[in-house]
Amino acid sequence: MHRIQALQPGLGGGRFQAQGAEDGILGQTEDKINSLFDPLAKGLGDFVFADVTLFGLTFPWIVAWLVVAGAVFTLYFGFIQFRTLKLSLNLLRGRYSRHDDPGEITHFQALSSALSGTVGLGNIAGVGVAVTIGGAGATFWMVLCGLLGMASKFVECTLGVRYRDEHPDGSFSGGPMKYLSKGLAERLPGAGGRVVGKVLAALAAVMILLFGIGGGNMFQANQTVTQIRNITGGDDGALGGSGSALIMGIVLAVVVGAVIIGGIKSIGKVASRLVPGMAVIYVGACLIVILTNVTSVPSAFGSIFHEAFTGEGVVGGVIGALIVGFTRAAFSNEAGLGSAPIAHSAVKTRYPVTEGLVALIGPFIDTVVICTMTALTIVIADSPFWNEAKAQYAADGTTADGVTVTSTAFETVLPWFPNVLTVAVLLFAISTMITWSYYGQKAWTHLFGKTKTSERVYQLVFCLFIVIGAVLTFGSVLDFTDAVLFLLALVNIVGLYLLAPFVKQELARFREALRAGDVGARGAAEARVQATEEPTA
Repeated sequence: MHRIQALQPGLGGGRFQAQGAEDGILGQTEDKINSLFDPLAKGLGDFVFADVTLFGLTFPWIVAWLVVAGAVFTLYFGFIQFRTLKLSLNLLRGRYSRHDDPGEITHFQALSSALSGTVGLGNIAGVGVAVTIGGAGATFWMVLCGLLGMASKFVECTLGVRYRDEHPDGSFSGGPMKYLSKGLAERLPGAGGRVVGKVLAALAAVMILLFGIGGGNMFQANQTVTQIRNITGGDDGALGGSGSALIMGIVLAVVVGAVIIGGIKSIGKVASRLVPGMAVIYVGACLIVILTNVTSVPSAFGSIFHEAFTGEGVVGGVIGALIVGFTRAAFSNEAGLGSAPIAHSAVKTRYPVTEGLVALIGPFIDTVVICTMTALTIVIADSPFWNEAKAQYAADGTTADGVTVTSTAFETVLPWFPNVLTVAVLLFAISTMITWSYYGQKAWTHLFGKTKTSERVYQLVFCLFIVIGAVLTFGSVLDFTDAVLFLLALVNIVGLYLLAPFVKQELARFREALRAGDVGARGAAEARVQATEEPTA
């Protein structure tokens, strides 16, 4: 499962060395569970991440599935991610919102919650792997894929709000479980549409639940404990004892549990503070490296554009750079996977498309900004380790640890960067866990019913697996859940294609509201101006 380990999704690409039990009954249990999951993980992974060859090009079909969807929706909605960016930012700021809009959280909190599930270790380590395999040119293709993914995110998050459920307690539930079941029943009238919708919705819920506990939980806890142990002296350090991982796991479980018990309102409040904070820390470190080497910036951009179309020094040439760039972006921003609409569905709004317009900012921040900053930092630093790693990959296909590629780039200017990296890892991991706990909870309640008891049972199980993930690796389990998440894209995008006309209807309805000034207590005049500025879709 080399590809999964090297290019993990947004929540953790480029794995660090895993921290697991080495001996004793825990080690034996871990080995037994891994042996049981090995054939499942290999079989599903071989299917989901299988390469296909078309017109002489070889690439993972799941990546093509995601990229093609982004391109189709970009054309279908007339390049909406570029035409409406100003409107999206105004919506994010709450300019057209009302206090009595139905929902639980603001546009900003919804976007922050969704970003906390995608902005993760993959933005640090996965990009390091991408520019090692695909060279500087992979950055260009990564950005292009991120821009296309904005359209997919727009479609799925609009549908998430359109088909969400409001519960008696005032909470909301949305996501692929809802729009696949309710939307397909509307799109395909009759018993057939209802049955297909319910089956696909149930499959989506199972996939989200499995990944939430595996990749969105156990993996994050494990990598946090590993990094903290590494900077405190490793096995011989203060936290190298056999019981330290258990203690750290319990602490993480308590912290995460205290947030997730409060539901999406609590998650939204924490995420709206945590996501900007961790972005500022990380992007700030990138800017220090870039500004310190400011004279190298023009040549770095030159290398990115030149190698994107020549593929010099890259295995597979320009096609190799393109494929790895698209893969990194698709795995990072999760556009089209169906996960983000769950968080966006809780937004306060009367017009579903408004959240689609806000959600499309997510891939821009995740891929175009943060991933690009990482890549630019590595290219500008041009560390000896990165050059040796590229040469090694070209010679025998051995891929260097992505986090080391990124870390050594920072260390050329910031020798103390491993400490900053630890803070980033901790923030990224906690933010990912709290968001995926919410995703998993919505999948759980879809399958087992929404009651207080059911939700508390899920939250207890989720926190228990944080502790388990801190102590054990369960590598095959995580490989299995990685494949499950991307299998979700197969189900989700079929639904998006079928339901896209309804998104156009919602867009037209909002355009009419803009022209009428019926878009919030504030800014009615600005709204009318905005409506005349934005072309009709």
